[in-house]
This record gives sequence, C-alpha cells and structure tokens, in this order.
Amino acid sequence: MNRVTVSFKVNGKEYSPTIPFNVTLLDCLRDVLGITSPKECCGMGECGSCTVIMNGKTVNSCLILAVEAAGTEITTVEGLSSDGNLTPLQEAFIEAGAVQCGFCTPGMIMSAQYLLKQNPHPSEQEIKEGLSGNLCRCTGYVRIVDAVLKVSKTSSD
Repeated sequence: MNRVTVSFKVNGKEYSPTIPFNVTLLDCLRDVLGITSPKECCGMGECGSCTVIMNGKTVNSCLILAVEAAGTEITTVEGLSSDGNLTPLQEAFIEAGAVQCGFCTPGMIMSAQYLLKQNPHPSEQEIKEGLSGNLCRCTGYVRIVDAVLKVSKTSSD
C-alpha cells in the first residue's frame, strides 16, 4: 500500500504521520493521532458528527483525505481551550442539557464555534441555519439552540 507523510497542525501542535494515501482526515485524527472528538456516523458528510475547523472553516473530516489536509491548521473540540477548562460554549451545552447521548455534540460545538466566530450575536434562525449541517437524534435541537443563544447573549465582540 502506498504511504505518504502528511504534515499539518492540529490543535496547535505539529504532526507529520506517515499514512496510507487513502486515509480520511477523520480516520487519521482518531486512529493515528488519538483525537477522538470527531465521530464517524454516516461516512458521507450528511450528519456533521465529524465536523472540524480547518483553516478557519468547518469541514466534514470524513470527506477529506488526510493528504488533502497537508499544510493546514485543524481545530477539534480538544483544541478549543488552551487551559484545560471548558469554554463558555461547552459549559452552555452542559447547562442547557444539550448533550444527551453526546455523539453529535463535538460536531455541533465545532459548527456553533464557527458560527459564533463569524457572527457573535446570531438570531435563533441564524443559529438553526448555522447548525443545519449537523444532525441530532436525541435532543430535538431546542436545547442546542438555547445553549448557543446563551453564549451569543453573554459574549462581547
């Protein structure tokens, strides 16, 4: 099997794994680097459970080959806080009860993080649109939207 060395930065740390050329970014993150917040649910980019931020934009890591991520900066839930504490967004998810089974939560948080960076004070409709690429089978989305609204109302620009 053809292998290639790919270099990228994940959560502020440089990595250069040697992997098969056909490994997805999701599988590289989870199986090679041990970063387990992105989840594989559908494997087709439909559910958003594998959402990460790459070069400042959300992407479905199940749809990207790791070699395509060469030279990029990737952020996962593990990289949101530099001090080991939960971010206000993560705390809001817990307080709102938006983490029932937890499977979709990392992808939801990454999409919400991206949304809040683009628009610190989104409306409820803008939050729904911003999270539209993420599916949840447990919560009904109300508590997730409430968590993002809470952070948007308490954040300063």
